[in-house]
Amino acid sequence: MGCAAAVFFTTTAGVALAQTMPEALVQAYLSNPTLNAQRAATRATDESVPQALSGYRPQIFGSADGGISHSRVRRAGSAVDTETLTASAGISVEQPLFNGFRTRNSVRAAESLVLSSRETLLNTEQNVLFDAAEAYMNVLRDFAILDLSKNNVDLLSEEQRATRERFDVGEVTRTDTALSESRLAGARSDLSVAEANLKASRAIYRQVIGSDPARLSPGNPIDRLLPKTQQEALEIGYIEHPASRAALHAVDAAALNVRVIQGELAPTVSLQGNAGYQWDDVDASPDVNGTNGKRETTSASVLGVLRVPIYQGGQEYSRVREAKEILGQRRLEADSVRDQVRAAVVSAWGALEGAKSQIVAAQAQVEASTIALSGVREEQRVGQRTTLDVLNFQQEQLDARVSLITAQRDRVVASYALLQAIGRLNVVQLALNVPAYDSRVHYDQVRDKWFGLRTPDGR
Repeated sequence: MGCAAAVFFTTTAGVALAQTMPEALVQAYLSNPTLNAQRAATRATDESVPQALSGYRPQIFGSADGGISHSRVRRAGSAVDTETLTASAGISVEQPLFNGFRTRNSVRAAESLVLSSRETLLNTEQNVLFDAAEAYMNVLRDFAILDLSKNNVDLLSEEQRATRERFDVGEVTRTDTALSESRLAGARSDLSVAEANLKASRAIYRQVIGSDPARLSPGNPIDRLLPKTQQEALEIGYIEHPASRAALHAVDAAALNVRVIQGELAPTVSLQGNAGYQWDDVDASPDVNGTNGKRETTSASVLGVLRVPIYQGGQEYSRVREAKEILGQRRLEADSVRDQVRAAVVSAWGALEGAKSQIVAAQAQVEASTIALSGVREEQRVGQRTTLDVLNFQQEQLDARVSLITAQRDRVVASYALLQAIGRLNVVQLALNVPAYDSRVHYDQVRDKWFGLRTPDGR
C-alpha cells in the first residue's frame, strides 16, 4: 500500500497533526447518531427481562373509600331516616404460584431478545465503522482528483498560451488553437465536477463521522486482520457475523413465545391475601331500633385460588397458531441472513482481489503514459507530432493517474468491506484507542430491579 500512501499524501504533505483513519473511526464510534440510537434501543430491550421476571413477584394493591349515604324506610305510616358516614381501607396481595410456565418461558424469551439486540448493535457498529472508513477514503480520493484536475487546468492553460504564441508566428494553424481551447474548457468542466464531488464527500463525512474533514492522513488497508483464503472467510462469517447470530437468537425467542402463549391454556394457582378496615357512623331518626352509633370492622383472609380456563372464545388458540407461523418466518429469515453473509463475503473477496489487480495495472499505465507523454513532447518540438497528439497523451496520463487513485481507494475500502462481511469490523479487532461499549453493564444494572423510575444514568 506504499504507492497509495504516496499518492494520497500529496493532498496533505507538509501539514502537521493531520487526522488519521483510526481517529476518524473513534470519532464516529463515539458520536454517530445511528450507533447511539441502536445503543439506546439495546438498553430498552434490556428492560424486557425485568418485565418478564415480574411474573414471579407478588402484586400488591391498596384501596380506600369514604362518603356519606342517606336512606328512608317507611313502616306502618312512619318513616326512618338514616344517614351513614363510612370510610374503609384495605390491602390485597397476590402471589402467583403456577401459571403454566409462562413466566419462565417469558424470561428465557426476553433473554434471547436481549442477546439478539446485542448482536444487532454489533452489526450496526460494523456498518457505521465501514461507512466512516468509506467516507474517509472518498474524501482522500476526491482531494487527490481535485489536485490533479487543478494541475491539468494549469498545464492546458500553459499549452494554450504556447499554442497562441506559435500561431502568432505561423508555426501552427487556427485548428490547433481551437483544439487547445476546447481541451482547456473541458478541463475546467472536469474541475467543477471534481469540486462538486469533493463537497458531496465532505458532507457525507460530516454526517457519518460528526465533523468536517480538514487534514487527512493516508489510509491503509487492514490486510493483517483478514483471513488468508475465501473458504476461511466464509467459515468465520457463518459463525461470527452478528447479523446471523441475531437472527438465530430471534428464532429462539419466537420458539419460546409459542410456549408462553400455550401456557395461557394451562391452570393457574395463586395465593391471595386481603386485609381491610371499615368505619361507619350511623345516625337514624327516630331511633326505634337502636341503630345509632359507630361501628368499626376489621377483616383478613388468605386464600388459595385455582383458575382453570375452559373456553375463552378461541383467542388463545389463534394466537398459538400465529406464534407458530412467526417462528417459521424467523427460521426462514435466519436462512436468508446466512445466504446474505455468504454473498457479502464472496463479493468483498472478489472486490479486494480486483482492487489489487487494478492497482498493478494502473501503476503500469501511469508509468507508461508518463514516458509516452515525455516522448511526444520531444517529438512535437522537432515537428514530428501535432498539438492533438500532445493533448491526447496528456489526457491519457491524467486518466491513468485518476484510475490509480480510484484503485487505491477501492483497495482500502475493500479490505474494510471484507472484515465487515466476516463480522469482525469492530473497535476490538481494529484495536482503536477507545473503550468498547459493553451492553452487559446496563443489563446487569436493571435485571433484578424491583422498583425505581430512574434509569441507571440518572434520567
